[in-house]
Amino acid sequence: MSPEEDAATLTEQNDDHLAIRSLNEVTEPVDPRLSPLDRPDEEQLDEGYVRQLGDIIHHREHPHAHDEKRPIDEEPLYVEFEKGDKRDPINYSNGRKWIITLSACYFTLLVASGSASFALGFPSITRDLNCTQFQATVALSMFSLGFGVLPLVSASFSEEFGRRPLYLGSAVGYALMHLMAALSKNIQTVIVARFLGGAFGSTGSTMVGGTIADIWMPHERGLPMAIFSVAAFSGVGLGPVMSGWIETNPHLEWRWIQWIHLILSGVFIVVAVFFMKETRSSVMLMRMARKLRKRTGNNRYRARVEDERASLKTLIYISCTRPVYLLITEPVVTAFTLWVGFAWGVLFVLVESVSPVFKTLHGFNSGLTGTAFVTLPIGCIFGILTNVVQERLYQKYFATRGPEARLFGACGAALLFPAGMFIYAWSTFTNVPWIALCIGMTVFIWALFVIYVAVFTYLADCYGPFASSALAGQSLVRNLAGMAFPLFCQQMFARLTYHWGNTLFGFIAVAMIPIPYVLFFKGPAIRARSKFASQVMQKQPKT
Repeated sequence: MSPEEDAATLTEQNDDHLAIRSLNEVTEPVDPRLSPLDRPDEEQLDEGYVRQLGDIIHHREHPHAHDEKRPIDEEPLYVEFEKGDKRDPINYSNGRKWIITLSACYFTLLVASGSASFALGFPSITRDLNCTQFQATVALSMFSLGFGVLPLVSASFSEEFGRRPLYLGSAVGYALMHLMAALSKNIQTVIVARFLGGAFGSTGSTMVGGTIADIWMPHERGLPMAIFSVAAFSGVGLGPVMSGWIETNPHLEWRWIQWIHLILSGVFIVVAVFFMKETRSSVMLMRMARKLRKRTGNNRYRARVEDERASLKTLIYISCTRPVYLLITEPVVTAFTLWVGFAWGVLFVLVESVSPVFKTLHGFNSGLTGTAFVTLPIGCIFGILTNVVQERLYQKYFATRGPEARLFGACGAALLFPAGMFIYAWSTFTNVPWIALCIGMTVFIWALFVIYVAVFTYLADCYGPFASSALAGQSLVRNLAGMAFPLFCQQMFARLTYHWGNTLFGFIAVAMIPIPYVLFFKGPAIRARSKFASQVMQKQPKT
């Protein structure tokens, strides 16, 4: 009996209302680097990773380890949701989708706020902990380092254990790191707390984009992604606004910046427990396949994702290599990563340099300096308005241009980005009103907002189920830039001055203008040559 006939027979025995398909019929793609011989055997499907690790250590092999070809009657039967199944996250009600989206975006807002608000507490932290300005800057940068490194692992954990457990664990860890920082007696403890806080908080960035891709169809993602981006950028701006005024109060200062973040993080833990539902369909199918195997005794049932997740050896291979592999070998991921990575590094230079610029040139105190960061939410408002136009263009041209219809706004942002840097750079004189600096910051944030939305939506459309890995790769580079740029910016500004240092950034931004234009016109040809993106092109037609 053929696998197709087996599937038809076993479908009749399946009372879970799931589709049972053969390999040729299954719609969910897996890593194209895997061959049929890499599939986990029936023993490994329900075998714990601890047991498999013991087998590797003691050189024990499974019965099928040396099989060159499995007999046809051992071909697996894949479990999938039927079309319209309400258990499939893509078919959740709009109310549930928005509750999940807004809850996740609240975490994004918290994490973005925590990344930048720390900088406004530098005066009191250097005094209380007897540390240097550079040591405080290292603590600021460590958040971005943790933020960039952990998603290389956590993205794969979410594919194995689901989104919801990762949200809950990350929320608890993020809150505890604020507690650790608030109680710290030396700068070294603060640095460790900031690194771990960034690691736990990374879920509020990379995982949220994946969550939105899980539950919203491509033509529906524009608004949720825009809200996600608003949360990311507004947090970077609103955090310093809040912490600037906390710092000016001698009874509060830097420790209360941490305490307030701890309280707000506790609120998210409660929200996550009650409102965050599982959104990873492959994980849900994996759980259902395990139940089917246990109930029926037939080990041929499996979810397609188990071909790359059930075997520990394959899991490690995929987990450790796919984000970096996509980053190195996929021109789309590489180009967008370099662009958004540079822009993100410049953002954290602004976070680090705005305070000395406004204090030195215009005599602002900590509270007024923090208020200057209100330009970030204002830039986001312009970004939202741009996104409204972008969405209309996407709906109009998606049928003919495909995912490249996401890039109209990005092409405009490529011009706005250097313009904002040049305005900011040549407003750093005492005889130029402070409002000119704010205009430059607003234009820059407007451009970065549009770039950020384009990166997440375009990569999600291009790479589908591989989007988490693609986003994890770009997140690594983006946050390494966010870590490194503040460490050298003060020395750079001391040598080049604020206007020439920022002008240099503007010239580099000019050199990157062609990136979205090349992808806009050549994107389909580039994706067609990709082993990963080409699968998504075949599975998701342009209608």
